[in-house]
Amino acid sequence: MTVLLGLETSCDETAAAIVKDGRTLLSSCLVSQTPIHQKFGGVVPEVAARSHVQTINLMIDEALSKAGLTYDQLDGIACTRGPGLIGTLLIGLSAAKALSWSWNLPLKTVDHLFAHVCANFIDTDLEPPFVALLVSGGHTQILHFKNFDDIQILGETLDDAAGEAYDKVGRLLGLGYPGGPVIDKIASKGNPNAFKFPEGVVKGYDFSFSGLKTAVLRQVEKLQKVTDELPIEDLCASFQEAVTRVLVKKTLKAADELGLKTIVLAGGVAANRELRSKFEKASGYRVYFPSNHLCTDNAAMVAAAAFFHGENSKLNVGAYSRQPVRGSEE
Repeated sequence: MTVLLGLETSCDETAAAIVKDGRTLLSSCLVSQTPIHQKFGGVVPEVAARSHVQTINLMIDEALSKAGLTYDQLDGIACTRGPGLIGTLLIGLSAAKALSWSWNLPLKTVDHLFAHVCANFIDTDLEPPFVALLVSGGHTQILHFKNFDDIQILGETLDDAAGEAYDKVGRLLGLGYPGGPVIDKIASKGNPNAFKFPEGVVKGYDFSFSGLKTAVLRQVEKLQKVTDELPIEDLCASFQEAVTRVLVKKTLKAADELGLKTIVLAGGVAANRELRSKFEKASGYRVYFPSNHLCTDNAAMVAAAAFFHGENSKLNVGAYSRQPVRGSEE
């Protein structure tokens, strides 16, 4: 049995969790900074870092308390090394180093994107190989998980990530930040065929969402010339239809060409109801997605990732803000 304490501070959630054997969630504690950053219309890195400093110890204590454990019952400390905001990453990494040294426990660092996929291992029987669609505010990728140590990026966004496009369209329509959850909610009341927005013509498994964002802007400008009241519900539904359609189409194509029937969703946008619905309606596939609280940044996924593929790191390990470019070394 391996019990790991995970820490996550890559952006604007301060989280700590304890996971047994990469599968069983013993506790998960999180403080979201969304209310702090809403007035800025996005995450302010320095503000986020200060908030992490104020709350990280509280989350660690709460995670241990909820799990009914003491530090001497842990087998290691896991944390996110990157990618993310470098200032916020260093808060979690520094805390993990301090605990590793003072409690004499192994330090395990994990990649944030790999961790998102690993949220699907919690309380499931999922095993590689499979195709994973990772969709979040900062990343959109299709991944081929051959096994825990052999992961290939098949495609990724060439500009805006899907979640980033949601946030930008949300601001354009006056819906506030973050845009994803509110657009998803409003879209359920609209007509997804009211406006024909482009998917973004990109070869292979790559994506592009900047053109879609611009198309929504041009449509809004056109409507504003003839009406004072925008059809917000139809705009949201049509935008969401364009995003989810291309995500599903390319993921299913990848699975078919690889001869795989298991598909995994991960990242904040994996909580999107329309995206889940489209995958659930695709016949012949076994689809996994985390519960909503494990879709956004959290520490349970970090602890799970460390169990399956966490590096045993030295105390001088550093953080990185960007994932290495596909086909290059870090």
